[in-house]
Amino acid sequence: MELLQLQYFLTVARMEHMTEAARSLHVTQSSLSKTIQRLEEDLGVPLFDRIGRRLRLNEFGSKFFFRAERALFELEQGKQELRDLSGPEHGTIELAVTNASTLPDILRKFGKKRPYIQFHVQMLTTQEMVTLLHRGEVDLCLSSPPILGDDIECQIVYADPILVAVPFGHRLADRSRVSLAELRDERFVGVKRGYLTRDLVDSVCESVGFAPNYVYEGNEPARLSALVEAGIGIAFIPKTAMNSREQIHYLQVEEHELVREIALLWHKSRYISRAAREFREVVVEYFESLTSSTNS
Repeated sequence: MELLQLQYFLTVARMEHMTEAARSLHVTQSSLSKTIQRLEEDLGVPLFDRIGRRLRLNEFGSKFFFRAERALFELEQGKQELRDLSGPEHGTIELAVTNASTLPDILRKFGKKRPYIQFHVQMLTTQEMVTLLHRGEVDLCLSSPPILGDDIECQIVYADPILVAVPFGHRLADRSRVSLAELRDERFVGVKRGYLTRDLVDSVCESVGFAPNYVYEGNEPARLSALVEAGIGIAFIPKTAMNSREQIHYLQVEEHELVREIALLWHKSRYISRAAREFREVVVEYFESLTSSTNS
């Protein structure tokens, strides 16, 4: 049994399609098929059921998948630990985030401390983030909402207030606070359902008797400020996503606590490099400073 066979097997098992797996691995389909066939011959059992063009793990394959994934995970951990010992001042931190509004400041702060460490950042959904954490493909995650799991360490680092953003000249632009009931007849711009902020806001608005009238729904939270500034509609925007350079006024919501929690996540059993540990400290310090400035 070869290491390459295990790597190819895991890819095919995850993608459930030989052609797509071959494309992902940058090998020919015939080469990949032969590699999987040799693995099945070595093990003495078939690992997949062929259903049309798709492949599904059978009972043998499902049990072997768990062991193979764990074995390769441990080997990768060993390689990372050796790299850390031999060159702690270099390397790459793999990051995943559900929202990038605070990331530039955090990366800038860490870059001054460890200028030779590289970053690879992915914007992911919560489920995608959990999957990569389990596979060991990311070191740390910044997630909102927090994620709970037996093998996931979750440290809540910030309670981020959600504010109401209105353009300059709006009827509420001279106010500092507003009740949700006063927003009943407004037009809103927002992200689509499924985003934490959107779902939380919709739920709270429904509790006071109205559903926000969205004239724009998108997948890019950063675009909302420009739409508000253009007068397309008002928006619910987390405090960490405020942009002081734009012609926007922000109001606090009265009577209802609209807050999203931001959490730092890592895998409990995965080796964490020295650089990743230091990055984790910078993240905690950054949000502690935000909390202190808010309370002062």
